[in-house]
Amino acid sequence: MSVEAVLWDMDGTLLDSEKLWDVPLYEFAEKMGGTLSLETRQAMVGSNVPTTMALLFAEVGLTPTEEETADGAAWIMRRTEEVFRAGLPWRPGAREALRAVRETGVPMALVTSTERALTEVALDTIGRDLFDVTVCGDEVEGRNKPLPDPYLKAATLLGVDAAACVAVEDSPTGVRSAVAAGCTVLVVPCDVPVPPGERRVFRDSLVGVDLAVLGALRA
Repeated sequence: MSVEAVLWDMDGTLLDSEKLWDVPLYEFAEKMGGTLSLETRQAMVGSNVPTTMALLFAEVGLTPTEEETADGAAWIMRRTEEVFRAGLPWRPGAREALRAVRETGVPMALVTSTERALTEVALDTIGRDLFDVTVCGDEVEGRNKPLPDPYLKAATLLGVDAAACVAVEDSPTGVRSAVAAGCTVLVVPCDVPVPPGERRVFRDSLVGVDLAVLGALRA
């Protein structure tokens, strides 16, 4: 079965950036007078801004106003941009896998929970030319991963059926989103384990991944 498009997650999949997100998240918790636990941090992996902020404030025992939540999110975004601009590390094999698939001419999309402003910073490292479309966390009307909307939007923008696409993901949240959209998913876990399930094929890294590897997932 052919692959009509490849849909790539960003944080933890292409870039080893979840560890960079640690910096502002732990700093913010300390700024609020608390400490971010490993369990709560792992629950944030692959999630969206509203979920992350709710988890952060709950962790430090505060009930924020809407203004405080917005101010906190803005602080985290500013600090994360500083960290991103200092350098973004690739996940093993990711750069080569992107280029290998791109050279075949198969359409590609970047589908990330990260907001547009930070994604644009990351694209300075990844390369905008690799993607036909990009869908960011603030562009799905509050229906971010684990809901299927980001992947469905990417497929629609590419003019393909999501069920004929392969998504590449690292987190439980992202995998749930892609599966719900109907995609076959190549799962390369990064910081948290991903449970087995339908239309999920696991791999230790993206080393050696090309269109033939991805196409075999749908055979």
